[in-house]
Amino acid sequence: MSWKLPKNWLEFLQDDLERILFSELQKRIVHEYEDGTARIFPPLPMVFNAFQGIDPKNIRVVILGQDPYPTQGHAHGLAFSVQSNVFPLPKSLKNIFKELQHDLNIELPVHGNLDRWRDQGVLLLNSALTVREGQPGSHQHVGWEAFSDAVIHRLSTELNHAVFLLWGASAQRKTSLINPHKHLILCATHPSPLSAHRGFFGCGHFSKANEFLASKHLTPIAW
Repeated sequence: MSWKLPKNWLEFLQDDLERILFSELQKRIVHEYEDGTARIFPPLPMVFNAFQGIDPKNIRVVILGQDPYPTQGHAHGLAFSVQSNVFPLPKSLKNIFKELQHDLNIELPVHGNLDRWRDQGVLLLNSALTVREGQPGSHQHVGWEAFSDAVIHRLSTELNHAVFLLWGASAQRKTSLINPHKHLILCATHPSPLSAHRGFFGCGHFSKANEFLASKHLTPIAW
């Protein structure tokens, strides 16, 4: 894995990256890692992990989170995901799995690594790709929002039929970037313990996503 965006994504986002001064954002982030004032997560080589091994033209589902887990050893570059050796699971991820089990009547996954979703064309994107240890939201205003906006808008423009799962108010602010005439937009409260019972549980997003994909003659996700 590399600190740099994969070549196919650099080409896909080329015009956007220049517009949002992406190189300046990278410099600010590297400075944060090297400064040493606070530990930054995920590890620098994992920042763009969500984009590794996945072609933008093959994206079928986008799941949008807020920012990485601010706990040592948790974040590894995919929204909501943790490494397969991390136990207990973060509470938001536990709630995602509970809804998954309820929605599709399947067994709970044995670990919290969501690489298997990414490998099927699911982009697990955070609005901010880095965070300071113990400080949720600490990198929301360093320039990542412009980057994630650009990713969402470009995917909406270039793809024909994708599903966007927007969980929580932060994710739902990006609704205006998505063309509702081409794509399925599903909104629910955030899966955190503070809000999961107010609309995330019972949302049925996993089955609804697969039904939409099947209706467009696309392969459903093996969640």
